[in-house]
Amino acid sequence: MNFSKTLRGLMLAAGLLSAAFAGSSMAQTFPTKPVTLVVPFAAGGPTDILARTLAASMTKELGQTVVIENRAGAGGTIASAFVAKAPADGYTLLIHHNGMATAPTLYRKLPFNALTDFTYVGLVADVPMTLLGRKDLPPNNMAEFIAYAKAQGNKINLANAGLGAVSQLCGTLLQQALGVGFTAIPYSGTGPAMIALVGGQLDVLCDQTTQTLAQIKAKTVKLYGVTSAERLSYLPDTPTLREGGLKDFEIVVWHGVYGPKNIPAPVAARLNQALKAALKDPAVIAKAGDLGAVIVPEAKQTPEALQAWVKDEIAKWAPLLKAAGQYAD
Repeated sequence: MNFSKTLRGLMLAAGLLSAAFAGSSMAQTFPTKPVTLVVPFAAGGPTDILARTLAASMTKELGQTVVIENRAGAGGTIASAFVAKAPADGYTLLIHHNGMATAPTLYRKLPFNALTDFTYVGLVADVPMTLLGRKDLPPNNMAEFIAYAKAQGNKINLANAGLGAVSQLCGTLLQQALGVGFTAIPYSGTGPAMIALVGGQLDVLCDQTTQTLAQIKAKTVKLYGVTSAERLSYLPDTPTLREGGLKDFEIVVWHGVYGPKNIPAPVAARLNQALKAALKDPAVIAKAGDLGAVIVPEAKQTPEALQAWVKDEIAKWAPLLKAAGQYAD
């Protein structure tokens, strides 16, 4: 018998066993302090509302408070870069939408790699968008809006939450479809933009139903259409933008949860477990429904599904964004 070879084998087995016990122990003890969920937009916006709903349920599952921290700016890249550089211990997470997949094309000097600098936790929900105008904007339907937009051009003010935000992406696609250029008015988030729209300081906003349903129901804004492929059950009389005359126009907002790369596997698994539990919570499902959001199927709630989705979305939007010619340094 080769004693040294046997000894090395025993040491390797002991090391693997020790690592397994350590991993199991880590998963059982995590978390021992509050977890921060970073939102890359202003408080009161659609992603913020969804994040707070999710955080309340994950708090119950994890046994520690999930704290919301808003780090708005640069279409979500400031918050994304912050989380990418945070300690890989599972205590700093990010919730982000389509901006994670559009940033690699929109920003020439992106301070993170969307595919390699994060630990993927899972997809959360899909949210359709709505095209809104201020209450006293002259057009009363989509056909009238198209004619009005083509006549007014850059006299129309279009709000967004900054380069890379889905409101900006929707606005870019809208202008491409119409063949006109509006005057873009960036805000730190669509929460402040909605306040300006309701107040009459802005003309048009394209935003998620999580943010717009309350104002639509209160009739403080004009609703021209929804961006989904089909009409929404909770807005059955509202046509899609396709029906309104914008061929092939479709955009749905998706949200995912991320952490810094190299979070220990047991901790990452615990976070995914907490996310899945939250997405089964009747309170979360009900709140999401009230906001017009749809919880993704369980098969899409995995880290692997989120990573594959981001990769596919980068490839999908890159040619459209390049055609629009909008970049940031």
